[in-house]
Amino acid sequence: MKTLIKNGRVITAVDDYHADIFVDGETVATIGKTLDMEADRVIDAAGKLVIPGGIDPHTHMELPFGGTYSSDDFFTGTRAAAFGGTTTIIDFAVQTKGESMTSGVDAWHKKAEGKTCIDYGFHLITTEFEDGDEKEMYSLIDEGISSFKLFMAYPGVFLADDATIFRAMSAAGQRGGLICMHAENGIVINEIIKRFLADGRTAPKYHALTRPTIAEAEGVHRAIAIAEMAESPVYIVHLSCTDALNQVRQARDRGIPAFAETCPQYLFHSIDDYGDGWEGAKYVMTPPLREKHNHAELWKGLKMDDLQVISTDHCPFCMKEQKELGLGDFSKIPNGAPGVENRMNLIYNGGVVEQRISLNRFVELTSTAAAKMFGLFPKKGTIAVGSDADIVIFNPDTEHTFGVEAEHMNVDYSSYEGWKVKGKVETVLSRGRVVIENGEHKGKAGDGQFLKRGECVKA
Repeated sequence: MKTLIKNGRVITAVDDYHADIFVDGETVATIGKTLDMEADRVIDAAGKLVIPGGIDPHTHMELPFGGTYSSDDFFTGTRAAAFGGTTTIIDFAVQTKGESMTSGVDAWHKKAEGKTCIDYGFHLITTEFEDGDEKEMYSLIDEGISSFKLFMAYPGVFLADDATIFRAMSAAGQRGGLICMHAENGIVINEIIKRFLADGRTAPKYHALTRPTIAEAEGVHRAIAIAEMAESPVYIVHLSCTDALNQVRQARDRGIPAFAETCPQYLFHSIDDYGDGWEGAKYVMTPPLREKHNHAELWKGLKMDDLQVISTDHCPFCMKEQKELGLGDFSKIPNGAPGVENRMNLIYNGGVVEQRISLNRFVELTSTAAAKMFGLFPKKGTIAVGSDADIVIFNPDTEHTFGVEAEHMNVDYSSYEGWKVKGKVETVLSRGRVVIENGEHKGKAGDGQFLKRGECVKA
């Protein structure tokens, strides 16, 4: 299949120019002015932005959690991602306690096989790491799984002690692997939760009030300190607040290879959204939503490169039957929210339209930086000759409204119901194939390929 994209304004993390793009098969073959190649299909992108497909490095499809599973599987979740202009996800496989790391990866391969609509890779959530486990870690790195997630939260489920974290960081750093840290002081948080429940404070809003920003900041500080001792880089996932951001800033100012992502929910929502009633369960996620004053500092961090990536932590649970597991006890509400379909449009509107970031930085935050961080660049994350033709035709002038009826995530609510934004994904190519056009999915389950990733960012 040969496709010619004409008259577009091409935006990458470093470029801004008008050109035509000729796609031959799965890759970009030629970029130039007024190209006149024979093509099976010509797409007129006049007046549109032509940008690299988004990369979301933090999703949880079909994740077992809190007695249920996240409501999107690898078909519905990746189809929704494509509608939102994301052409690559990196999901989190899970090592079950007592099982090998490889068994966790194998289980996720089975979940994804034949279902994905876009390309995908895996991180691995590891719950155990003893001396000698580096051999299995290095085998997985050789197989293209070069990043691993550990938790300082969820005692009895995911929590890893500091010794485990140190061993994993030391091993990963020696082979171009990267440790992703969920950084919160989960031990203390659990004690606070016990006190709140004993006092009868059970509504969803108390999920946020039992997870103070200082608990996240302490976790971030400790994760960076352990990484420094291990002589390894570290990547902080879903950073939500100024207190935690300041820990990253201070480390980076000292030359420590500390990196971090944030998510749209922490840029646009706030603790006020919980309210006093059950509807606040929509926003039960970890870390929780924070006070509004954090928004400006997070945007500043994104602009100044103290934060490198915007992911989603897409982990949806329906209000009916799933979130309802926590009626009368906020600690039993499955933690997570939808977002994989909304990210690109939200960040364009809130970042570019509202003049918080440039167009180039928008592309960097939603695509290029993740590709470089997790061993996918330049195959992914840019528009260049030889790169995969993951391309989004984006209309900067179209206005549209978010809402559950118009979205494609397998969940019964929208976190952004009724929000009006400027800018919309119109056409999406994944490895040269048009998968989204005129509001319709043109692809099928199984179109996506597993991505064998290279070394991650180094210290």
